[in-house]
Amino acid sequence: MLMENYTYNSFYIQLEGLKVTEMSLYPVFLFLFCSYLFIMFANVGIIILVLIDKNLHQPMYLLFCNLPLNDILGNSIMVPRLLSDTLRPPSERLISYPECVVQAFTTHMFGTTAHTILIIMAVDRYVAICNPLRYSAIMTNKMVIKLTVSAWGVALVTVGILLGLTIRLNRCRTMITNPYCDNAALFKLSCESVFINNVYGLTFTVVLFTSSIGSMVITYSKITVVCLMNKSKSLNSKALKTCSTHLFVYLIMLLSGMLVILLHRFPQYSDYRKLAAILFHIIPGSLNPIIYGVQSKEIRTFVSHMFQRKKVLPSL
Repeated sequence: MLMENYTYNSFYIQLEGLKVTEMSLYPVFLFLFCSYLFIMFANVGIIILVLIDKNLHQPMYLLFCNLPLNDILGNSIMVPRLLSDTLRPPSERLISYPECVVQAFTTHMFGTTAHTILIIMAVDRYVAICNPLRYSAIMTNKMVIKLTVSAWGVALVTVGILLGLTIRLNRCRTMITNPYCDNAALFKLSCESVFINNVYGLTFTVVLFTSSIGSMVITYSKITVVCLMNKSKSLNSKALKTCSTHLFVYLIMLLSGMLVILLHRFPQYSDYRKLAAILFHIIPGSLNPIIYGVQSKEIRTFVSHMFQRKKVLPSL
């Protein structure tokens, strides 16, 4: 009986990870390592920049700070583990069940919070363009805090329930075919009925995507109407610039996330799914600071001033 309990709820789980040849091992490792360093450097840099520059103490940038923070947290749990597993033979890619649950939780928090953060950023752009005279009265520091807490709080509760339904199950398998742990991989380890998990998981995904896409369609439709009715070229140009940046970031996140979900339905494309799952973390985390850094006049100005100071200092 003791052997049965041990077999059914093994403490260690084997991760299949990435299938890489000896020829491609070090190029893949180098790509992941450089991507991780860039994500950390760029996103930490953006957060520090917003905090120290008073010109960036605006609701738009304070809300945007949630995005690099989410990219840092999402990649810090997944990428270092993936790097170490890449250098190990497949038989030694073992992970403890608690660590696997934490990895799955942060992975789903990363994906969910990306949606909720971009929703509250859309609300900010809507108020700024459709109600500019009352913008400062509506988007107070208190409102920024409320929106931030709601974005993280909704993700925390919904993902908590998602993983809570999974960890209640007994496990009879020990192999995960993904490069890292996620909820679907965890409940597939069970031989019990996962009907509730499937129903909640599907409902969770549908509600998240419907809310996310719906809020974007509504806010941007109203913004478009205001821009068409407004004859001010400078206002319309500014609206187009800020909204296109936000929309581009949203589309990158949405398409990379939907690709992972779509490939889950086709087991024959498991290698492509693994690649898509990794890129879902790396691409948004790498591109978000670049896109906002290039588009934002305030960020460009601050960075250019810093470089000018460095040039002046040696001459002094």
